[in-house]
This record gives sequence, structure tokens and C-alpha cells, in this order.
Amino acid sequence: MKIHAIGGYDEVGKNMTALEVGEDVILFDSGLFLPAIVGVAEREKIPTERGMRSLGALPDDLYLEKHNLRDKVRAILVSHAHLDHVGSLPYNAYRYDADILGTPFTMEFFKLMMKDANQSVPNRILKVSPNASHTIIGKQKNKVEFINITHSTIQSTLIAVHTPEGVVLYANDYKLDNSPVFGEKTNYARLKELAKTGVKALVVDCLYAPDDRKTPSEKIAQSLLEDVLMHTTNDKSGIVVSTFSSHIARLKTIAELGKKLGREVIFVGRSLNKYVTAANNVGQAPFMKNIKIATYRKQLEKILGKANENRSKYIIVCTGHQGEPGSILDRMSRGSLPFRLAKDDLVIFSSRTIPAPVNELNRSELQKRLAKYHVRIFDNIHVSGHGGKEDLRELITLTKPQHIIPSHGDLFKRSAGAFVAEEMGYKKGETVHLLDNGHSVEI
Repeated sequence: MKIHAIGGYDEVGKNMTALEVGEDVILFDSGLFLPAIVGVAEREKIPTERGMRSLGALPDDLYLEKHNLRDKVRAILVSHAHLDHVGSLPYNAYRYDADILGTPFTMEFFKLMMKDANQSVPNRILKVSPNASHTIIGKQKNKVEFINITHSTIQSTLIAVHTPEGVVLYANDYKLDNSPVFGEKTNYARLKELAKTGVKALVVDCLYAPDDRKTPSEKIAQSLLEDVLMHTTNDKSGIVVSTFSSHIARLKTIAELGKKLGREVIFVGRSLNKYVTAANNVGQAPFMKNIKIATYRKQLEKILGKANENRSKYIIVCTGHQGEPGSILDRMSRGSLPFRLAKDDLVIFSSRTIPAPVNELNRSELQKRLAKYHVRIFDNIHVSGHGGKEDLRELITLTKPQHIIPSHGDLFKRSAGAFVAEEMGYKKGETVHLLDNGHSVEI
């Protein structure tokens, strides 16, 4: 078999990996490089494929054509519903005579994402429940499993492809949360069974492999939010919370705390609407009765105007924690929305800045603007959805792969992952492989 690094091996984003076995190719993920299109999600106009490629927003899947692999692609397997894993499919999926597979939430979000942008793909879209399997028919039959894993969105999975050469396990992204506040724990039992079967190769997220830690449980973020909202709130203060639109468990926590405070919770923005609607459509949004969603301009301005006049009665949940131009929080910080920030309002960042220079600059400028209003800023009320060094060590111990391919980051991050593997007895260049975009390894 050969494993081809298409995207996500030189940067954080545009994840795509190709598995070649005989005459069959299976693609894992097809994501965007979000820093290249900062602000696009909040604008009406969506660029063309050519435009997106020129921006560097898409994985360079033209590689597959150059290596005579395009016509061998039998399926595109999507690990979860984050844009850096699913977002480029509207631009490149048509190139492949292949089904697109993912969990019900992931595929529902994908459909809503395309509908919102007036996009479509000719491919068949198939939903596979977490911990279920599907058989891909090519020159040979390949069973694929979508194994439940904890992450920062629901129904995230590790993908196991059973080939005649052994199991390839795609673990991009993951954390090992043993106390999730919503959804099931990682399916450790199945991972142990696969280890006994024999995992030929593990492609693994190393975004935070340099960090000496085990990533804390989401219940810690729940406690942090509760502490801020329940014990530091002035009855007259406005409250604005910015978090990841895809983080359904976090949104559930905010909705529940709003109810305890006797405040109406408003989700503002199209991105939040897409993710929450997708979750509701597959029965994964138990908090829907406790929130209102405002998306389009008139609706948004009306409800924010009401919140401005009665700021003690609302919690506003919005996009913009990365400082993205055109996001709700960005516009609020510029005074261009009906809700006007005032002294002692709470602005809560239930997030962490994604480590990319453009994000860090945008976020810094946002905080300078917010400070002028003399609001109270609560930063990093958050736990990550990515495993640290000790999570990686635990995952390797659980799955016992013969080969390890670090992914999801630049060379520094991937090298940190490789170092963990070397500490565990793997040998660089023999059983642990550092691939750059556009390179492959034969196993």
C-alpha cells in the first residue's frame, strides 16, 4: 500500500490523505485552509474552484491526476464536520466517481453548507452511524468503520479501512475525553480489538503533540463557563459569548446556563445556524427549545436591538472569536450592529485562537477595539478538542500500529509527534514517517 499526503502536512488545515491499495484509492477528508479565506463564511459570495485554488484554500488534489490516481478513487471518507476536513468538497468532489461517506451529523452539515452557498455535488452522499461500517466496492472490497471518538464537535470518528494489507486507521482529529458532557465516549473496546487484528498504519493528528499534557475533559470547560456566568454576572450587564459554531456540546452548556440565569439565549450568525440546524435534524440538539437563532440581516438587527434595550435579559452567542473580519463580534467591536457594547459587559471567549499568524493578528486587533468599550474580557474559557502529547502516547499504546504517520500541522508539530513515537520504540524513516504535502510512503 501507499499513503499519499495531499494536504494538512505542511499547515493546520486543508486536510486530505489518500490511501492506495492495488487498483483502489480511498480519500480521507477534503478540507479548507481557513486562514486563506478569513471572513468568507460571513459573506454572500462564495468563490469558484479556480478562485479557491488561487487563494491556496484547497488541498492540492491535482496531485492525484498527475500520478494517475484520480480514476482509482472509490470513496471519500469524512472524519467529522469541521471545515478544515469537509469544507473543500463542494469544489473538488465532482472530480471523483466516488461516494462521500460520513456520520449523520457530518453529512447533514455538509448538505446544509452547500444549500446555504447554493452549491451541489454529483456524488452520492451516504450516512454511516458512529461505530457502524460500510463496504466500498472497487477492484476489491474494502470494509470501512467509523469509530466514535471525542473531539470538539459531535459524531466525530476515527476511520478504519480494512484492506488485504492490514488496517489503516485515520485519527485526524481526536481527544480522549472520558467525561464528555454530550455524546458517547471514545470506543476504546473497538480500538483494542483492532490492535489485536493488527493496525498496519496510523495517520494521526499532531496539532498539540508538542504540548506536555493530556487534554482536559469538556466538563472542565463546562465548569469554567458556569463559574464565569453564574458568579461574575452583574444583573445589568450584557453578556456576549463567542465560541466555535460546531461545538454542539459547548452550545448546549451555554443554553443550559442561560436558562439557570433566566436569560434568553440568542445564537447569532449563519455558521451557528447551519451547525445547530444540522444537529437538530439528526436529533442531537436537545437545547433547541431554550434558544433563538437569528441569521439574516433584518432578523438579526431586530433581535440585537431588543437585546440592547434589555441587556440584562439576554445572552448573545456569536461567531468571531478568531477576530475574523466581517464576523458578528468583529462588527460589534466596530459599533456597526444594534447591540452596543458598554462598560462592564461580559465578553467571553469560550475558545482558543487557532495557531496561525493571520488569526493571531486579527484576534489582537479585535481585543484592542473591545478594550475601548471597557468591557470585561474573559479569555480562553475553553478546553481543546485535540489531544496533547500524552493523548498521542495513549492512542499509540491502545492501537499498537506497525507504522505511524504524523499529520495535521507543520514540521514542528509533526516532528513532536514523531519524537513521541521514537520514545516508544518506533524508528524514523522505518516505522514512523514524516511526510510533506505532495509526498507518499510505501508500506
